[in-house]
Amino acid sequence: MADEEYEATEEMEENDVIKPVFVDGMLSLAGQDLTRIPSETVHEFAEKTRRLDLSFNCLRSLEGLERFTQLEELVLDNNELDDGIRFPQLKNLHTVTLNKNKITNLDQLLDNLSRNLPNLTYLSLLSNEACPNQLSSLDKDEEDYQRYRYYVLFRLPGLKFLDSTNVKEEELSEAKRVGPFMQVIKVKEDEIEHKEEEEDEEPAPFSPLPNSTKSLDKPIASFGKSKYIYYGKQSEGNRFIRNKDL
Repeated sequence: MADEEYEATEEMEENDVIKPVFVDGMLSLAGQDLTRIPSETVHEFAEKTRRLDLSFNCLRSLEGLERFTQLEELVLDNNELDDGIRFPQLKNLHTVTLNKNKITNLDQLLDNLSRNLPNLTYLSLLSNEACPNQLSSLDKDEEDYQRYRYYVLFRLPGLKFLDSTNVKEEELSEAKRVGPFMQVIKVKEDEIEHKEEEEDEEPAPFSPLPNSTKSLDKPIASFGKSKYIYYGKQSEGNRFIRNKDL
């Protein structure tokens, strides 16, 4: 059923009127509710496109992007791209904007970018959960964002511009020093549930006695004699009674 739905969607998009705008190496498909890059457009424009604008669509996949071998700039803002996004190897691509998507896994994205976009110098991830600032979450602050910047620059030291700010030499130097310690580790939900189940388990009964005294087969008793003089103020008549007199 899923395959049939996908084929129906693909056929519908092929029949929709796609209005690409191509001027001097710049191709725009912005604001056309696309869920994928149209195959006809790929076939016609891919090899001569240097700048591709796919913003304000409903993209969930970058299938077909590998055909844009001359691509230098890619605009993907305001789409539905999530952690399943995969960039093909594009050696000329130096600018990528991914603002306002659904990316949560920063490490996975950086792995893909560092492996397949060797000349990347401009990256913007604003309004994604992976970019911890107040645009993505009200509980984040400037320190959270700065730690994120250090980590991204540590992983992608060739960047000259990150999000809305130029990368300064001193920031890059600091990223090399502290970047390895800025990684945010997310605990998976199933790990949290398992931990909560462990905490809910009834604790074992506590006993202050050593293990040797807990055996019912060999009961152990102790006997001792203590000499003392009672000085209790509430019983004047017994204050001179000693232990030997009892």
